[in-house]
Amino acid sequence: MAEPLLDIRELRAWYGPSQALHGASLYVNEGEVVALLGRNGAGKTTLLRSVMGLVGRREGAIRLRGQELIGLAPHRIARQGIAHCPDDRGIYATLSVRENLRLPPVVAEGGMGEAELLALFPNLAERAASAGTHLSGGEQQMLAIARILRTGARVLLLDEPTEGLAPVIVERIGELIATLRGRGYTIVLVEQNVRFAANLADRHYLMASGRVVDGFDAATMRRDFDAIASRIGV
Repeated sequence: MAEPLLDIRELRAWYGPSQALHGASLYVNEGEVVALLGRNGAGKTTLLRSVMGLVGRREGAIRLRGQELIGLAPHRIARQGIAHCPDDRGIYATLSVRENLRLPPVVAEGGMGEAELLALFPNLAERAASAGTHLSGGEQQMLAIARILRTGARVLLLDEPTEGLAPVIVERIGELIATLRGRGYTIVLVEQNVRFAANLADRHYLMASGRVVDGFDAATMRRDFDAIASRIGV
């Protein structure tokens, strides 16, 4: 069996004196979409932030292509070809769409150029000169994803990409994620919209109290959707 692209073992993480992860373990194969599910406070966002080195302290193992990431600074982790799209989207309000797109450094070959990104996100093309404050929530989310696609990263960590968005934009985000999977990207998705995740992900992990407590493939998710959703409280 091939080695996982991303392999997390017994991960523990702290914000100051407060421990947020208590031995979480999971793996992600190359080209998969993997969803992290669970109630608020389960540790999903902290797990993504831990992969990127954005917590106070980490223990355990996080290996990307066999290389240990614990101990590396966040900018060195990003240069391994992994990118994080946070739940607050991180759009610079006073900068235009084009200026926001150009901010992140290119970390690997093969990133999408500006023209390709604006073709992939026609809403952004129409608003290219608009400041971040003038974008809708959906447009901000599209810009946040477009920005990391420019870097050349092939492993994408997407935190709550559909939160607060209208159904038509949620559908568009789903189509985009499916397109990226078709292009060979590997995606880890934190999502409260369980049905959205069920329609996209190849595999799912259920988190609770800073641990991974269960895992199941797409077929199991479809078959047992109601039972799984009830465990998450939706």
